[in-house]
Amino acid sequence: MDDKRLNELQKKLGYKFKNKSMLRSALTHSSYANEIKKNGVVSNERLEFLGDSVLGMTVAAFIYNEYPTLHEGKMTKLRADLVCEKNLVTLAAKFSIGEYILLGRGEEKGGGRERPSMLADAVEAIIAAIYLDGGLKQVEKLIKKHLSPAADVAFLENTDYKTALQEAVQTRSGQNLRYDTIEETGPDHMKEFTVEVSLNGKAIGRGSGQTRKEAERVAAKAALEDWSVNGVL
Repeated sequence: MDDKRLNELQKKLGYKFKNKSMLRSALTHSSYANEIKKNGVVSNERLEFLGDSVLGMTVAAFIYNEYPTLHEGKMTKLRADLVCEKNLVTLAAKFSIGEYILLGRGEEKGGGRERPSMLADAVEAIIAAIYLDGGLKQVEKLIKKHLSPAADVAFLENTDYKTALQEAVQTRSGQNLRYDTIEETGPDHMKEFTVEVSLNGKAIGRGSGQTRKEAERVAAKAALEDWSVNGVL
């Protein structure tokens, strides 16, 4: 792979390698290394091994700092959601990693360039390469920029805001909490629901989602956030 291609990927990653051979190694699949059999050409397997640990540690620190109210069990679940293959493949697509992986002819013909496990492994290898080339701070920047949106989604999906809101209002007797769907938009296969949650007839939060359940969760979250700011429900 020539420097022009490597420079393209570096721009997408937002990181310039001091040693470009590190990035090239991170993109070298074992099928290519075995086929070429040249001195100095090694696969990304060792980098993948290291990247898995660096990613896990960096994401754990991110969760610890960004979500100070989460207990250990939910922190573990959120970390698992963030470092899962699906999220790594999404990250690979964002950077078009599949276009840059060096594959052997057999893997190329077998569709390896689009194989989820291969893409996820390449992302982990790149993370290790950035760590070795530029240090942990550079990995943290990458994670914060590109995985934090996924963290917000995963946090929302794993937080029972409706229960939290119910518990909050039940500290006073005679409270009536109600969720109403106030709007449905889009075709059947891409519906978006807007839900309003009210307390004793007064609207306290609104949210939208692709299902009513998701919209209710977002509405409850909005109500709790407003409560945390204004102190009134």
